[in-house]
Amino acid sequence: MASKVPKILFKNGASIPTVGLGTWNSPPGQVAQAVRDAIDVGYRHIDCAHVYENEHEVGEGIAAKIGQNRVKREDLFVTSKLWNTYHRPDLVHGALQVTLRNLGLKYLDLYLIHWPQAYQEGDVLFPLRPDGKRVHFSDADYVDTWPAMEKLVERGLVRNIGLSNFNTKQVQRILNVARLAPVTNQIECHPFLHQSALTAYCRQQGITITAYSPLGSPARPWVKDDDPVLMDDPVVQRVAKKHSKTAAQILIRYQVQLGHVVIPKSVSKQRIAANMDIFRFELDDDDMKKLGALERNGRICPESFSFGHPHHPFEEEFRKARR
Repeated sequence: MASKVPKILFKNGASIPTVGLGTWNSPPGQVAQAVRDAIDVGYRHIDCAHVYENEHEVGEGIAAKIGQNRVKREDLFVTSKLWNTYHRPDLVHGALQVTLRNLGLKYLDLYLIHWPQAYQEGDVLFPLRPDGKRVHFSDADYVDTWPAMEKLVERGLVRNIGLSNFNTKQVQRILNVARLAPVTNQIECHPFLHQSALTAYCRQQGITITAYSPLGSPARPWVKDDDPVLMDDPVVQRVAKKHSKTAAQILIRYQVQLGHVVIPKSVSKQRIAANMDIFRFELDDDDMKKLGALERNGRICPESFSFGHPHHPFEEEFRKARR
């Protein structure tokens, strides 16, 4: 069954479905069914990561639909991410092999460096210091990681490579050494946090933005009772009422009209279907301006336990905010 989801062209000529299923923070035991439901309603883009610890469930869902002849492997676009403990160049290939085994796949369509900061090497995802509050750092430099990522493309194990959570200076450092330029930078992006300077820079360089947490990630593990809820914002609610759509549909459509790939997460079959149903209406200029005006630099994923790492992407931003 063909999907009607539009695609965005990368600078290298490859294409990616505009909307994908995010799998971060999806409850264990529900991910495989979410993937099956997503494929049934037309999703062909699945976003994964080693650190999510659910790639085996994603693989089960994919295998079920391929086994039912619902899709072929080549119909799907599967993304995963290299975790911080595997930045050392000699560890990159092995890390990918673990992901491929978990997913039951022979190749990935896209592999990203998940964060620019490296952690102490090993299989412990968050190797904590004795105080239990911060992680042990590694001195591995992501600039040295990138050639190892390029080798994965040369070996046919990965079709495209990119970045995630890299700031402007860090993207430029990669471009300075890259033989294969990153096709995307996957970043937090929603009306409370546009990262406009970074998105403009990436656009200038021909790097597509993939927006994660487009709904404001209301179920994030560290959410506080007094944190603002993006989907409950009065402006978002008014725009949703105007178009007879849900707040989630408005926020996903907003990213699409900004020219971004967007990866909303859900394990509810009804919401998975609704999140895809955003191509039969359009936000007007006034809607876009009102949503754009919600900017409050409201970063949801600050990765605060690795503050102090020389490659932490947001630490300078937080230092300025404290002045």
